[in-house]
Amino acid sequence: MTRVIRMGTRGSKLALAQTGTVADALRATGAEVEIVKVTTPGDQSSAPIPTIGVGVFTSALREALLRNEVDVIVHSYKDLPTAPEPGITLAAVPPREDPRDALVARDGLTLGELPPGSSVGTGSPRRTAQLRALGLGLEIVPIRGNIDTRMRKVTDGELDAVVLARAGLARVGLAEAITETLDPIQMLPAPAQGALAVECRTADVDLERLLASTLDDKGTRAAVTAERALLAALEAGCSAPVGALAEIVEDLDADGKVVERISLRGTAAAEGENGAVDMVRASALAEKDQAAQLGKDLAAELLDLGAGALADPAE
Repeated sequence: MTRVIRMGTRGSKLALAQTGTVADALRATGAEVEIVKVTTPGDQSSAPIPTIGVGVFTSALREALLRNEVDVIVHSYKDLPTAPEPGITLAAVPPREDPRDALVARDGLTLGELPPGSSVGTGSPRRTAQLRALGLGLEIVPIRGNIDTRMRKVTDGELDAVVLARAGLARVGLAEAITETLDPIQMLPAPAQGALAVECRTADVDLERLLASTLDDKGTRAAVTAERALLAALEAGCSAPVGALAEIVEDLDADGKVVERISLRGTAAAEGENGAVDMVRASALAEKDQAAQLGKDLAAELLDLGAGALADPAE
């Protein structure tokens, strides 16, 4: 009898789209797949994300997996806590969508075209800090809700613009609404933004092999590993909003041969006095198999530059 792979997902349009992509890839191998919707605490709360906590959208999915109610779960990788979960394996990291942030603004405006005082909505401390650091005189408004809810605040005239992950807009077919894709020089994305994490039970070895062979992208996994290692190291001594972006780049080795290495940029930011924003930035390059160490090393550099002090100016 053919096994039916039960895929757990949140019921939002984005979560269903992301899970559907993974399900289609598995069905292409001949596997039977059933989609199972799981309600999470984050779906039931209207509180800001920093208030309800990291992992609020992932905990219920992981619990359903461990209770054997589903076999596979798909997350927006950036929503995962950095600490591993006992009994659960990250079986695959599929090829990443564009990791950059995107602006959806009234009248087709770009960020630089928004007049001072314009209201820009975001639920992210990272985006808030980086937007303020640009010094454009924008009013940053905290918002919650799914993609449609956030975009409606612009179309209804409640806000002049919102900032969202470009990958999410693309996955639900709303990329045409983007008025500007923000350059990482202006705004570094969240660690692992645009990437998916596909998890299964550690004991389910055959399913893990199927997921890895069908879905895993080594370049994406290496890039996200570096970004998440930076985040984990900064969380130990820094609560500042963190941005990170790693990319596989071509470089020359000692013999002049072209090789692939991993490049990582990181930033840590915090609000100073009178709403001002202080930021520290750093970048580094390493071999692809040194992704995790690269993240740790760059985090240490950011801490040396004062990231820890930004988190708690009283120290």
